[in-house]
Amino acid sequence: MTGLGDWLARIERLHPKSIELGLERVRAVAQHLAPVLECVVITVGGTNGKGSTCAMLEAILRAAGYRVALYTSPHLLAFNERARIDGAAVGDAALVAQFEAVDAARGEVALTYFEFTTLAILRLFAQAKPDVAILEVGLGGRLDAVNIIDADCAIVTSVDIDHTEYLGDTREAIGWEKAHIFRTGRAAICCDPAPPKSVLDYAREIDARLWLIGRDFGYAGDRRQWSYRGPRVRRNALAFPALRGANQLLNAAGALAALEALEDRLVVSQQAVRQGLAAVALPGRFQLLPGRPAVVLDVAHNPHAAAHLAENLDSMGYFPVTWAVFGVMADKDVAAIVRALGDRIDHWMLCNLPGARAARADDLVALLAAEGVVTRENRVVRGFESPREAYEAARTGVGENDRIVVFGSFLTVADVLDHLGRRGRPT
Repeated sequence: MTGLGDWLARIERLHPKSIELGLERVRAVAQHLAPVLECVVITVGGTNGKGSTCAMLEAILRAAGYRVALYTSPHLLAFNERARIDGAAVGDAALVAQFEAVDAARGEVALTYFEFTTLAILRLFAQAKPDVAILEVGLGGRLDAVNIIDADCAIVTSVDIDHTEYLGDTREAIGWEKAHIFRTGRAAICCDPAPPKSVLDYAREIDARLWLIGRDFGYAGDRRQWSYRGPRVRRNALAFPALRGANQLLNAAGALAALEALEDRLVVSQQAVRQGLAAVALPGRFQLLPGRPAVVLDVAHNPHAAAHLAENLDSMGYFPVTWAVFGVMADKDVAAIVRALGDRIDHWMLCNLPGARAARADDLVALLAAEGVVTRENRVVRGFESPREAYEAARTGVGENDRIVVFGSFLTVADVLDHLGRRGRPT
């Protein structure tokens, strides 16, 4: 086994479950690997907004001249996207070398795919010795593999209902899990405008330095520019982030709050903030492809994210007809996702996705019927074997001034992106 693909296929088979929360196995193996990050560490958790916040932090810090390591998940097109150093995805050979080290260290310990690959990337970062490491939390916080690292600053972007089978079915329960990325005496940034009491209580219990949006830091803006205010720092006359979406100022404010909280270790100029926000890019987050008809790609896969997508679609202006390409995991609250989009979608192209967790297209058709979508006049609702087939079906019916929204699982967006990359953007 020498190739990255071979290793990833093997790692997927090591544990009987795709997800098994808990830090005992990871910590046991980490003791042999010693993945010590001797740099500033920022962890980013939350229901939605993690990827955007990480991308902004990376872009700003790189503009400030720092060597940045970034770990995110999941990926869209290639596993290498999960590990970036100095803005570039880590190569296959470097990842394989770390997989070999983790495999040798684990002995008989069965690690999940996420646990195994997280340990490999943490070890890679420890050896690379960056100035800053930004780590996106995979699921929850308390029992996520990333939480073996004690961050200098932890950000909780938002708390909403998702992954209920692992985290609980209330915002209070989920908030408690996510708050466990906070550390005693260290900066704890909460960007949720209405944080669950459990987040506040846990931060107080461990004596974390809690900063709340609206109390300790915030933002304001008009159509032309925006400003950030923190306990000591003001950043005025900022251009909007290059990432689209109404919620991106909230994510940007959280990123700037973290940088302010770390100002004794990270010097970030106003010019670096401007350059970073202008340069930041993140595929699949309200990504608008060039050309006509308009094509929007968004990995909105839970009701909270779908509500933001609906708001962002409203901000785009008038389109005569909107087609959706939608595929999602069956364990999501699919009915709530559909309701969040309301009447903004005229035609639904529903698709199968790989894996046992995925909702089948036929089941999605039935769900939309139960929600009353199918019965609306002139509404097209069809099922397809893959996102790219669903996309091509939408292309046959769409008008030049219409809109196609590809959303749901990362797998949905990834398949369409791969399809467009292979055949070129339709004109």
